[in-house]
Amino acid sequence: MPIPTENVGSLPRPARLQQAIADYDAGSISFEDLAAEQDAACKDSIERMEATGAPIVSDGEQRASSFATYPITDTLAGTGLADNLAADGQYFAIFDDGHHRQLPRLTGAPFRYKTFASDYLSKSIPYASGPMKQAVIAPSMLSLLYPLDEEVDGYPREQFLSDLCDEAERDIRQAFAAGAQRVSVDFTEGRLASKNDPRNPWTGRHMLQQFIELNNRVLDRFSAEERVNIGIHTCPGGDMDSVHSADVDYADLLPSMFGMNAGYFLIQLASERDKEYVYKLIGEHSREDANGVPQVCHIGVIDPLNPTVETPEQVAEDLVTAARHIPVERLGATDDCGFSPFSVDDKPKHGSPDFARDVAFQKIAARVQGVQIAGERLGV
Repeated sequence: MPIPTENVGSLPRPARLQQAIADYDAGSISFEDLAAEQDAACKDSIERMEATGAPIVSDGEQRASSFATYPITDTLAGTGLADNLAADGQYFAIFDDGHHRQLPRLTGAPFRYKTFASDYLSKSIPYASGPMKQAVIAPSMLSLLYPLDEEVDGYPREQFLSDLCDEAERDIRQAFAAGAQRVSVDFTEGRLASKNDPRNPWTGRHMLQQFIELNNRVLDRFSAEERVNIGIHTCPGGDMDSVHSADVDYADLLPSMFGMNAGYFLIQLASERDKEYVYKLIGEHSREDANGVPQVCHIGVIDPLNPTVETPEQVAEDLVTAARHIPVERLGATDDCGFSPFSVDDKPKHGSPDFARDVAFQKIAARVQGVQIAGERLGV
């Protein structure tokens, strides 16, 4: 069986689409005008990704406000915010370059998704000629909508978490029903949970284990056969070509993360200083049997934050080295992160989102070619 490979999810939005988002927020164009730009960007994303030879593709999340907020707001600026939410929530992350991203705040009951990932996928899947995947947000991320130290009047935290798990399960099931072959769950808050950033209070609350338990409340609603195609993505963030938690040792995350009963993992690695150290951790802590499924580990071989395009040979070398520590039958390849997890992204190291978009497809092509080379060397 060939070494499996897939992207995480997002691609840089064209400058034209980002301008349309700004115009929609300003009220100068209609939602129909914005949707037309989103449709065009999705079609282009799928066609160009399929042209790389990728065995499974996505629409690049061109319709989503961000990987985290798509269920609850139409745009990052808060246009179309869902019911029972206010814009003044806590920071999700403070990035190394100093900028931050903020979540809304839950104000009342009930919590419901406004938009499901399947709403986007159903519009994009007609553009594809082959299999598609869909990324969804982890319930652990959206649990941060609830205030840290206060109880929402008339809406106990446990009732909120129960409602949240119901919505997260529905998000995954509807994505499969809409035609997704694979669904990956974005869990970038996992590594950040061990950072203890005094500027960002939730990171100092030792929340990693409760995040994992919450995510397992959803994963365990699926059969082993279903969980083979449900993945978990982890990274140290990726926004404006900056990160939020690359300084956190993977030893503080991976032993706990593999406690989630997912069938596969997408793990940032291309940009790690000591990749082989992490390969060893993955080999030691990933499970051959996670409640009925083997955990396939897709290592990151592409750095979306670096404009330099990796060569297929570099990709192959990473995979061959990783195979010394990770059983080859449970080894896969991916990109470190989505190329633009937030819809409005200047890509400063790249110079422009359009250039970053072109580079992204070159990098994906290099990944696909490198996986083929590695497969030949490893005899799979």
